[in-house]
Formats: sequence, structure tokens, C-alpha cells
Amino acid sequence: MKKKISIYSLYIVIAAILWGVDGILRRNLFVLPPIIIVFYEHLIGLLIITPFIPSLLKKERLTKNEWLSIVWVSLLSGLLGTLWFTTALVKTNFISFSVVFLLQKLQPIFAITTASIFLKEKINKKYISWALLAFLSAYFVTFKNGIINFQTGEGTINAALFALAAAFAWGSSTTFSRYTLVKHSNTLITGLRFLFTTLFALAAMFLLKLDSQIVTINMQQLSQLTIIALSTGMVALWIYYKGLKHTQAKISTIIELAFPLTAVFIDVVIYKNILAVSQYLAAIVLIFAIYKISELNKEISK
Repeated sequence: MKKKISIYSLYIVIAAILWGVDGILRRNLFVLPPIIIVFYEHLIGLLIITPFIPSLLKKERLTKNEWLSIVWVSLLSGLLGTLWFTTALVKTNFISFSVVFLLQKLQPIFAITTASIFLKEKINKKYISWALLAFLSAYFVTFKNGIINFQTGEGTINAALFALAAAFAWGSSTTFSRYTLVKHSNTLITGLRFLFTTLFALAAMFLLKLDSQIVTINMQQLSQLTIIALSTGMVALWIYYKGLKHTQAKISTIIELAFPLTAVFIDVVIYKNILAVSQYLAAIVLIFAIYKISELNKEISK
């Protein structure tokens, strides 16, 4: 009997869609340094989820390797990945369709590779076929007619390195998040992730000598960050982890391509940017490829 798509794959799709609309909520926060945004959105999320953590810590004992995995994910995905990608965008003056966005698409490669090494997830021919189709279609969804803008000034090479580092940070974090989720609740891992990222962001502010700007945030910005925590931030991660707990990392990283798909269509609906025919066709192919990849998930939900 043909395997149906697991509800947990849908959780990952929902999280990816929320991440796709995240840019809308952040547009008015551009005046704040990225590290300030990272700190506050994680602090607010932490305050919301903290009441659930003590009782879970009593029930669930983490191993040394699980603690290290959480620290890795908190540092690389929660903090450094965001800062590296933002730095890459700054160095290319936020020019769309640049090499920065191309290299960010390499994130699944890092996730698949690390999942194969650390989680021993097997990569078969059927998976490779659908993953390549999804990867290729995601490229054409993002880049109109497949054209990349390499004319982004002298900072292009440095930007490319930062973008590549961000892709590694986010891709590998999928694997290590999955590692910690296998034996633990998504609520506990989400809470610990937000705890460590908040601490890392606080330390980074002092290192960057931006600690004086902690108190400059106004009530409107604080309200926006609270909305982010309750939607595209902490809540989205909690939903994502609920799905990832029962989904192989190699499959999750392809399902997450619903994120750029959502972002592009928001560009059309909200900002009235017209898509090329190639982008519409690629979007259809990408949706189909994500569906087929979701069917390959052999994890038995408990």
C-alpha cells in the first residue's frame, strides 16, 4: 500500500510558510542592528516557553552529546547563521538574485551530508532523483529565468563566503536538531535552543560593543518582536521541531524549500512583483517534488 504523507511533514511545511512571511514582519526593524533583533526575539520567545521547561528537564535527561548538539545549533543556527547571512546581504547592498541567494540554496547539501555522516541516514537513488528535482526547481523559483546577478561590487567574494558559512550553519543545524529531538520533546529542545541563543546574543552584543543599544528599543519595535516570537519565531520553530522529531533530516531539508516558494509568492501578492513564466512552472514542479520527498519518510510516528 502506498505510504501517505505524514502529518509531521505538514508541520514542517507550515513552519516553512511562516518563515516565508517573516520578512514582512521584520521590514520596519531595519533600523536596529541584527544582533539586537536576534537577542530580543529569542529573549521574548524564551520568556514565553520557560514555564514549560523545568518540569520537562526533570523528566528528560540529556546526554553530554545532546547538550553539545543544542549548543551547536543555538550558536550556529540561532546566532551566527543569521549574522553571517545579514553580513553577506550588506556586502552586496541587499541586491536581489545575487550570488548570496544562490549559495544560501546550498543549505540542503550540508543538511544531507551531515545527516548521512552523523545520523547514518541512507541516501538511495529515488531520494537523490527527487531531491535534485526539488533543488533545481527551487533555483528557478528564486531566480527569474535562472539569471544570477554577479554585478554586486567589490564585496561579492566576501559576501559569498559569508553566505556559504550561513548555509553550512543552517544545514548542519537541521541534522543536530534532529539528533536531540529523537529522544526528547520538541518543547524542551525549543526552550533550550532559545535559552542558549539568548545568552550567546547577549555575549555578542558586549563583544561588538552594542550593549548600550539594548535600552534604545521602543514599544512599537518591542510589540513587533513579540508578534514575531508568537508567529514566525519561537512558535514556528516549535512547530518545525514537532515535525522534525518524526522526520528524517534529509527529507526535512527538502520540505523546507517551501520557504523560498512562499517568499516568492508573497513578493507577488504583497509587493506586486511579476513572476516570469519559468518561476510559475518551477513552483509547480517544486511542490510536486516536495510531495514525493515527503512520501519517502520511513519514520514511524509514535
